[in-house]
Amino acid sequence: MATEPAPVTISDAVHHAVRVLDPSGTDQNLGELLERFEDDDQPIGVAAEAAQRIAEGVGALDPQAEDPVIQLAGAVATYLCYRRDEATQDGNALLRLAVRAEYDGTPPEPMKSWLADAGVE
Repeated sequence: MATEPAPVTISDAVHHAVRVLDPSGTDQNLGELLERFEDDDQPIGVAAEAAQRIAEGVGALDPQAEDPVIQLAGAVATYLCYRRDEATQDGNALLRLAVRAEYDGTPPEPMKSWLADAGVE
């Protein structure tokens, strides 16, 4: 019997986050993030465990937390682990929600600049 809706995997959450941040698929670092999670097809069970796995993957790619796009992808993917029902939000709304949840609404400066350049308030 099929589960309705289909369970969300970590791979799904990361793919969705990357699509929000890089719809054209040209960012090489986000491509590496996708590769890291492409086979992670286990359904998200405990959100905190999934969030930890995402944090480890993001940390491996950006250990100094200097790449705002990688950090934002991690924030969006983590947010989707907790709020799978929000996956239908448009990209800017999802970014706002993730930043609010992950950074208490006040992201670090490089991220703030990236968001402003992308037109996200």
